[in-house]
Formats: sequence, structure tokens, C-alpha cells
Amino acid sequence: MVINREQYFDDRETMSQEAREAYQKRLILETVEQAYRRSSAARNTLDFIGMSPADFESPQDLESVPIIRKIDLIEMQKAKPPFGGLLMIPPHEIERIFISPGPIYEYQPSSLPWFARSFFAAGFRKGDIVVNTFTYHMSPAGILFHEGLRQCGATVVVMGTGNTDMLIKAMLDLKINGFLGTPSFLASVIKKAEELGLDFKRDLALKKTWFTGEPLTAALRQNFETRYNLSTSQAYAVTEPGGAIAYECSAQGGMHVVDDYIVEIVDPLSGKQLPPGQIGEIVVTPLHNRTWGLLRFGTGDMSSLITTPCACGRTSYKISGVMGRSGDAVKVRGMFVVAKQAENAILSFNAISKFQIIISRRENRDEMSVLIELKDSRANHQKLTAEINQKFQDICRVKLDKIEYVADGTIPEPHKIIEDRRKWD
Repeated sequence: MVINREQYFDDRETMSQEAREAYQKRLILETVEQAYRRSSAARNTLDFIGMSPADFESPQDLESVPIIRKIDLIEMQKAKPPFGGLLMIPPHEIERIFISPGPIYEYQPSSLPWFARSFFAAGFRKGDIVVNTFTYHMSPAGILFHEGLRQCGATVVVMGTGNTDMLIKAMLDLKINGFLGTPSFLASVIKKAEELGLDFKRDLALKKTWFTGEPLTAALRQNFETRYNLSTSQAYAVTEPGGAIAYECSAQGGMHVVDDYIVEIVDPLSGKQLPPGQIGEIVVTPLHNRTWGLLRFGTGDMSSLITTPCACGRTSYKISGVMGRSGDAVKVRGMFVVAKQAENAILSFNAISKFQIIISRRENRDEMSVLIELKDSRANHQKLTAEINQKFQDICRVKLDKIEYVADGTIPEPHKIIEDRRKWD
């Protein structure tokens, strides 16, 4: 088959279903075999359930493996530091290490095309000047996105998070035509530019956008595309299994699953796989990974599988997008806040008897407030607020927007540690 190199990044995007099934069958066997041989965590799991690598011939065979979630990784690395038995290479061969909230130490390889396919589908090519507003600090997002853009030939402006004024000046000076970030951050950039007296569509060169870290709502997408004449694309990325799991094409009818992963949609309680169209938890097993023995990572995100052919010509199955969370981890401004971590941060202060975190959304920005009941109302609120803010950011890597001290009995019993009140249209 002749591949249209202007439309597809590589021939893997258009291989037949028969070829894809054969490809993944081979990789599943290799992946489990490598994990069993070189990862003590994977070997202990498979021995416990009485399975060997020879038992894995298809994605359906993964169903018997227990799901590992973020909180499990934290506990695994505490019990067997620093990598929890997942690392499959000698430490001196590690290319780079990222630190996720928890902390979770993660090995990440470079030069894999997982993100490049997503950026290519979004239209990024040689000649584009693209600003990357994801952080390069500790988190893998910045550098992995950077490398994916370079594989597409684009020039990358290394910006990172925040500093809207400097970003707008760079967009003007460098004629930046591409943007990587969260939808809410681009909305705030546009708002700031207009407050500075700029006509965003006329004065800036921005044409192409790519989002991850939070949902791109229908309202924001329509605003970006119709009012500002921007092309929009989004991807679903998860740090722990290694990167871009699925990405949008021009058809905007779901996200194509990257072939280097087995993506299951499962019942979050039983772990059993669900048929196409049914909503369940996204569970991911990375293939083509000779360094990280992670099998069946439960993301906590809810979606469904789409198996109907896509008009873009890509032949991989798709997921329908993130429809919510199955557990107690909530993504806020592109970062997960895990209930147990929040509890560790806030209840470390003896003055606090009870708390609840409220996630809301105002002007296309996530806001995170915490209600606090004190053991003694005479506690120094100003000092305690400063200490809570610092401890929470140190542990959870996200800033609190507001701390409110409330009377005893204000927080109901029972209550969720994190209550997500956001409404996505």
C-alpha cells in the first residue's frame, strides 16, 4: 500500500486490522516475556495468579492480570525503592528519570513516535514555529512533547507554564503559528492579549493548536475555531505507561489509539473487558517497552471504544474521549490530585480536624478550594494558610486557589475528600 506522507506519519497508521492484530499479538508475547524475566514486580504478579508469558496471545488474555493504579505505584515504590520492581534495565543504563506527584519515579525513553503521530495528525510540519507551554520541570510532558514536535520537523519555542505576558511577546516577535497547552491556558492567553489592545486574529500568527491535560469542551473548540480561525486537536496522554495513548484526527470523532499500547475499556470494579460502545475505565499496557515492566495500568478515566472505520483513513480503533473519573484521583489544570496525597498534605497539620477539597470551573479555568474545620478556632489562620499552601503544592504539585475555614459540622459526613463540581458541556 502506498502511504500518503502528507497525511500520515508512518504506515502503521493505516495497516489492516489483520496486520495490526498480528503485530500486537507478537508484541504482547514479547512484552510479557520481557517483563516476567526482568521485572520482579511483573514476575511476582504473574506467579501469584498462576500465569506464564506463554499464556498471553491476545489483548483478551490480559484480563486476568490485576490492574495497577497510581496509588499502587506509590505503595510499590515505598516498599521497594526507588522503582518498585518495575525497572528492567541496570540503573546505570537509565536514560532519564521523571518525578510525578507521590512521588513516583519513572523511567522514560526518548525518540519514540507516540507523540509525533499525534502532532502530525494535528498538522505540525517543518516550517512551523510551535510554543510548548507544558512544563519541562520534573514532569515528562515538556520534553516528550518537544521531541515529538522535532520528529515532525517543527521548531519548538521552549516556554513552559505561566508567564502569559512573555508568551504573548514571544508570539509577536517570533511569529509563532502553533500552540501546545491546555485549552483553558490558551483562553487566558487570548483574553490577556485582547486586554493589551491586540487583535488576536490579526496581530498574531497562531493557526494550529494541540491540547491535552484537560477536556477541550465543545464551547471552547467552537470559540477557537470560529472566532479566532484556529485549527484544534487534542490527545489523551498518561504519564505512567509512557505518553500519548490516543489522538484526534481531522474527523474529530474520537481519538485513535496508538498501536504501541493495548488499551482496554473495563468495568472498574471487576476489571473485566467491556464491548465497544460501553463506558468503562481506560486500562493501558505499554508495548515496545524493554525498560518498564508495567502491565495493565488503570488510568481512572472513563471512556468507550469505537470500532467503526474513520473517514481520515487511519485504521486503529478509537476511544470516545474522557467522560469522567472512576476513582478518587481528579485532574486539575493538567495534573492529577489524588485523595490520599491531599490527605497526607492537609492532615499533617495537627490543628485541622476535617477538610474537603472542592473542584470547580470559572471562566474556563479549574479552581481548587479547600474547606477546613479546625480543632481550635483560635489557631493562627494566616500562618496556617501559608503552611498549607506550601505543603499542598510540594506534595500535589498544584496550587490551591482558596482556603476557607468553616464551623464544625459544615463538612457533611460522610463526604468525598475531593468533590468535583465541574460541568463539561
